Amino acid sequence: MNDRRWRSLLPLAMATLLGACATAPRPRHAPQIILPAPVVPTAPARVKALLPTHSEDVWSRLRQSFAMSDCDADPQILSWARRYTRDPQRFEAHVREIMPRLTYVEQVAAKHDVAGEFVLLPWVESHFQPVSGHGRHRAAGMWQIVPSTARAIGLKVGHDYDGRYDVPAATESVMALLSRYHGDLHDWRLVDYAYNRGEFAVRRLVQQHGAPADEPVIPKLPVSRTTREHLTKLLAIACVVREPSRFHVSLPLLPAGDHLETVEVKHPMPLSKAAARADMPLRKLKHLNSAYRNGHIAVASTPAHLLLPRHRAAQWRDAARQAEDGNLTASVMPQPITLPSLSSPDNGPTSQSEVEQSPPLDSSASSTPTRHHTVRPGESLWSIARHYSISVAKLERWNHLHKHKIKPGQVLKVSAPG
Repeated sequence: MNDRRWRSLLPLAMATLLGACATAPRPRHAPQIILPAPVVPTAPARVKALLPTHSEDVWSRLRQSFAMSDCDADPQILSWARRYTRDPQRFEAHVREIMPRLTYVEQVAAKHDVAGEFVLLPWVESHFQPVSGHGRHRAAGMWQIVPSTARAIGLKVGHDYDGRYDVPAATESVMALLSRYHGDLHDWRLVDYAYNRGEFAVRRLVQQHGAPADEPVIPKLPVSRTTREHLTKLLAIACVVREPSRFHVSLPLLPAGDHLETVEVKHPMPLSKAAARADMPLRKLKHLNSAYRNGHIAVASTPAHLLLPRHRAAQWRDAARQAEDGNLTASVMPQPITLPSLSSPDNGPTSQSEVEQSPPLDSSASSTPTRHHTVRPGESLWSIARHYSISVAKLERWNHLHKHKIKPGQVLKVSAPG
């Protein structure tokens, strides 16, 4: 292009450029006017402003630990979220009821570094209720575990005690299982599939079809509708926790005294006596501790602990301490010993052999020998420690263990070496 023609076009080009600059801000701001305001960032802030500090941590920690997709990732997620909350008052009442167990599960999940969505897994399985299975091989408990899986993860299943209903023991075992699944499958969506369908079945699917892509959110693997819907439901209840205001519900609070904790049971007792010691209704204590199927805690053959609200746990420990102090006082109080007089005419002379029948006061005679336990398949240090009411740290110290490694057939000391 020659210089004369360029000079003739230069004024027109400058005018066009200036006009474009003058009108540029309008299209830049137009999308901000027509797009809806984002909901996710504002919902936690709104809840935080309304909730007391000691209570809001559960929900904020849960949201921060979520690892899967949000509400808008799939239409079915929103559909199930709306189904769960179509009666807001009923939904909120149910969440209030399950809050103690939900909070307890959140703490165990955090310890095992499990994605927050799986804190809500009992909602999908049982709505956090100790659901009873029908038949010998049916799923049972809050986590809906079948007997074979229960034994594989170290939970006892028997007539008097069923570990699937034991919230502390079952939650610990399930979270350890989910963590292991993720270590093998590297995808929390597949972890949910594995929990519902079985680990080896999901492994075969991945070997045959490859690891699923990030999209779609519900992986297109050839699984049953039930398995696919299981993941959808889990993401749906997580969606409600993410954005409660979107579904016109508010998440209730849990008073500090209602947080759950375990207490040690040192002696066999009926649950009715345990309820009296904790100063709580028997019905509520049974609901929290439904693993004891015959209404009795047999310390020798079952994990000797109870799950209680914090303020009831304090009552339990005070009552247990008073009982122990009373037993200790009775045991150390000197008892009068009346020996027959050597010259008593009624009794006659007492022979030397009669006197020697009294047991010698030898402290070694009352010492307790060291107890041992042979590790069975599926048992863990945690389950063994619970069974004998001791800590994992003691088991490791007494047996010189490292990193919780044990194997079937191994003999462990389960009491202090003599």
